[in-house]
Amino acid sequence: MPTAVIFDMDGLMLDTESVGQRAWESVAAAHDRGFDLSLCQAMIGRDRADCVALLASHYGSQQRAESLMAAWITSYDAISSVEPIARKSGLDELLDLLDAHSVPKAVATSTRRERAQAKLARTNLLHRFDALVGGDEIARGKPAPDIFIAAAARLGAARSGCIVLEDSEPGVIAAFAAGMTPIMVPDLHPPSEALLGRNPLVLRSLHEVAKHFGLVLSNDRGRSRT
Repeated sequence: MPTAVIFDMDGLMLDTESVGQRAWESVAAAHDRGFDLSLCQAMIGRDRADCVALLASHYGSQQRAESLMAAWITSYDAISSVEPIARKSGLDELLDLLDAHSVPKAVATSTRRERAQAKLARTNLLHRFDALVGGDEIARGKPAPDIFIAAAARLGAARSGCIVLEDSEPGVIAAFAAGMTPIMVPDLHPPSEALLGRNPLVLRSLHEVAKHFGLVLSNDRGRSRT
């Protein structure tokens, strides 16, 4: 049985990465027609500071990067304020299964803590988790392992027994770096060949994750009875 399960938020539990993509498209149309939309994929799973750094490196201007990021946040909030935030199919099934087996759960998201709390509360998920670590609470964002190490510490769980659920490549790399076992559920983009070379378990949906955990927990019960 895993000592704990650590969840990413956007793109894994919440169907919000497409909102982020649309927000960048809005920024490109309204603020900067020369904006390179290929940057969107590189920013998935990363915290605000790292996204600004990517933009600054691409455009050669910290000021321009900060301006684009501020415009994106405004656009994202405008979209999400009028549209419901959908939970990914299979999430409730998975959370119920883990609760039934008393498996501790945490959220480790690149989103800032205050914004993450608001999203989780809005989708009636905040109370389902024992801990939350936001991207503004750690020194280095994904793909560095800091956020998952912090989540395990808040749960009092041994890192080697933690399973991390992620949709993004930086998140999976961070889980490996933390000495944890990642399970990837891709959202907008499939895993790269380089990532697949590290042999993470890749499943198509949270329904499949729940089925996988059901088998693991059932096998654990069987071994404990022998």
